[in-house]
Amino acid sequence: MPATPRSTVTVATAGTLVAMLSYTAPLGVLPTIARDVAAGPSAQSWILSASSLGLTTGLLTAGALGDDHGRRRVFVAGALVLAVGQLLGAVAPSPGLVVAGRVVQGLGSAALIACSLALISHVVPAGPERVRASGLWGAGLAGGIGVGPLLGTVMPWRLAYGVVGVAALFVALVTPRLAPESRADVARRPDVPGIVTLAGGLALLCAGLTELRTGVGALPLALLVIGLVLLAAFAAVEHRVAEPMMPLALFRSPALVAATVGALGTGLGIIAVISYLSTLAQRGLGLDPLQATLALTAWPVVSVVTSLLTRHLPERLSGAVRLVGGLVVVAAGMLLLTGLDPSTTSAHLVLATAVAGLGTGVVNATLGREAVASVPPALAGVGSGINNTSRYLGAAVGVTLVSVLTSRTGTERPAQLIANWDRAVLVAVALTVVCLLVVAVAESRSRRTARRQVTDDAPIAG
Repeated sequence: MPATPRSTVTVATAGTLVAMLSYTAPLGVLPTIARDVAAGPSAQSWILSASSLGLTTGLLTAGALGDDHGRRRVFVAGALVLAVGQLLGAVAPSPGLVVAGRVVQGLGSAALIACSLALISHVVPAGPERVRASGLWGAGLAGGIGVGPLLGTVMPWRLAYGVVGVAALFVALVTPRLAPESRADVARRPDVPGIVTLAGGLALLCAGLTELRTGVGALPLALLVIGLVLLAAFAAVEHRVAEPMMPLALFRSPALVAATVGALGTGLGIIAVISYLSTLAQRGLGLDPLQATLALTAWPVVSVVTSLLTRHLPERLSGAVRLVGGLVVVAAGMLLLTGLDPSTTSAHLVLATAVAGLGTGVVNATLGREAVASVPPALAGVGSGINNTSRYLGAAVGVTLVSVLTSRTGTERPAQLIANWDRAVLVAVALTVVCLLVVAVAESRSRRTARRQVTDDAPIAG
């Protein structure tokens, strides 16, 4: 079967869906996993966060490698690495190996997500078709987030790991026949100092955030400080080297700034809130794991629908305008998750998460398009990597804030847990609003620049 634009979009979307299945599968069954492998509170935090560490560390590097050495090649390699990570987690007898498997899964997922958008941008031209393809990609992202937690509740969690691993292996096997290879016309030399400082900085930052969830101490603070120092070193390296993996000049584009901050806002806000909501539903509202998971499925289901429908939005609406509108709706949905009490029903959670899903679908589809449209075609993988790194770094920070603000000791009574949750959600809403305001400012700057260009290009009368 020859590769076509449709088959490429299909396999890229499937890879993203599988990556999200892996990312979210443990969310609804963490207590069961912890019981089976004797994981304490600290190990449980690492089980939840290890995939984010792998994702955040690997996204930008995988995108740059794809641009220079073949996006399909890196995409397939990521699927194979994800399959290995799933197998490791499925047979892990101890929490340490479960965590190791999650890190490997995150690294594999990073290659899938970063290169998926680059594969699409290579075969689908900008315009209505790209909008439609980005909507499908966003639907795959939301679908994986929705189905993942259900897998662990409807079948043993080790079997769920195996199912996702088989799906990743299938993606690796069919991709060479369904998607063409693509790369930049001129390959850059490997930016080894950039790769090392970025990966080290992000890994230590995520590790520090994870340790911070179990209490403030010397170790998490040291990890955070060293991580920030390495990220500063990365910025200095990218400024000085002749062929940086992430040219800092890209951020002169208001469109890239808007897309990057919009992605950051989804991580700091709705992803962080949804990641903890299942725990709150069980510990604070008394729902069982399946009830809690089903109550949250409205968010991804509605997100899938709205992602697919974004192609009907008027073309005159810029990416930044769509992001601002979507984030406003997301913030409204999160506000509906405040004021809960032990008598709150699952129907209330469904309503709130459905409202958030309306905005999330628009945001996901828009980010999928803007991530690659706001950078030169030769750097499509880098653009995707920047965008998704922002999303999952934001999620790492956001989940830490929500976890610490909601449950500092892990022994709170339901009423206290719910009261703490209100404060955590309001912080997440505030961070989302800050991000959407930055996106709005970037849009205003972009419009002013466009008006100046029109004025400069206009012929002089007389």
